[in-house]
Amino acid sequence: MEKQLKIILASASPRRHELLDMAGIEHEVIVSSADESSVAFVPGHPEKYVMEISLVKNRAVSEYLAEAGYSRNDCVVISADTLVYCPETDLPLGKPKDEKDAFRMLKLLSGSTHSVITGVTIAGGRDTKPDTFCSLTKVSFRELDDAEIGDYVRSGEPMDKAGAYGIQGNACRFVERIDGDYYNVVGLPVCEIVSRLKKYGIRTVYTKQESRC
Repeated sequence: MEKQLKIILASASPRRHELLDMAGIEHEVIVSSADESSVAFVPGHPEKYVMEISLVKNRAVSEYLAEAGYSRNDCVVISADTLVYCPETDLPLGKPKDEKDAFRMLKLLSGSTHSVITGVTIAGGRDTKPDTFCSLTKVSFRELDDAEIGDYVRSGEPMDKAGAYGIQGNACRFVERIDGDYYNVVGLPVCEIVSRLKKYGIRTVYTKQESRC
């Protein structure tokens, strides 16, 4: 019987951890210590940027595992990076620095359509080459007034999220429509990841889910 590979999620994001759990992907979490500032954003190429960051994160955790005595053949590392991108301004929006920055981001997104792009790298097993790809979802916001933006910012929800909002939280009231993978906006393109894990012989498990409605 072939040995089951250990799945490592190289992310501190509780949302990514929850998404893998929900998808039935048994895993452990090891937070990457990668220097993300080593990757420069090139205007007009947000997909390349998030894929490179996901690759840097993956390499950092893979190196840590090797130093800890784990064989590359025994582990598969999943890493990701998400940004919110406004084509009109060619600006990547990461996590806000403070409430003022969060307000600025939400004001920019108000009444327009933006892209949420997640870069993912899956590496390990017997494959020598990392599998790096990205997923893009378009999100349209209705017009937001300053009062509701201010109320949302003061709730604290935007402060640890790319683009200063969480579609799975209170910001659901801002979203008119989406085009693409909803879970990509939350933090991981789960369907695509599950499909790509099949080549490693990894199958998901089904568990009873609590109703969230």
